[in-house]
Amino acid sequence: MKYFNGSLLTAAITIALLSGCSTNHQAETLAEPTAVESADDFDFEAGRNNGAWGAVYMSPEELAKPQVDIVSYAGIPAMAEDPEVQKWNQVFGESNGYHSTDGRELYHRSCAACHMHDGKGAYGAGYYPPLADNSKMASKFYTIGILINGLRGMPSFHMMMNDEQMAAVTQYIMRDLNGLEATVTAEDVAQIRHDNPPGYDPNE
Repeated sequence: MKYFNGSLLTAAITIALLSGCSTNHQAETLAEPTAVESADDFDFEAGRNNGAWGAVYMSPEELAKPQVDIVSYAGIPAMAEDPEVQKWNQVFGESNGYHSTDGRELYHRSCAACHMHDGKGAYGAGYYPPLADNSKMASKFYTIGILINGLRGMPSFHMMMNDEQMAAVTQYIMRDLNGLEATVTAEDVAQIRHDNPPGYDPNE
């Protein structure tokens, strides 16, 4: 019983001492109040422009030059003068559509990367079915339908090729890759082309 009462007394004293430490009064400190800069006043790029990020790679002469952004657009040519853009426009033009109506050229520019130049298809990150010696290619409307709408991983060429171009590449696939005596016309494509192109996702 004495032990029990002693424990209660100890606990009561501890609680009293702890509660005495709790107060709403905040003691003043010797530190001077510091002005906090707002996000609007802070220059987040100052360290970068002073060479802090790239100082290890910069010579004293480079660091002494006037401060400029590390990203400089001075050496970038105008869009119309960019050699890469000019190469792109030679094939696709401003409308991102093919210029050529040559079936062989269209096939090798747009189809051969997946189906191979000989049309025999390939295995790799995916399966690219052969277009050569493929009995499905005997139907020109089957091939045209895939060019218009895409199929699984293959994108739609609805926005890239007009009726004449689709007819030309379909005829190349039928004649040159499958040895079929067939004539494919722009009118054949127009029969099944619709006004609502699929999305850019091949799965749509």
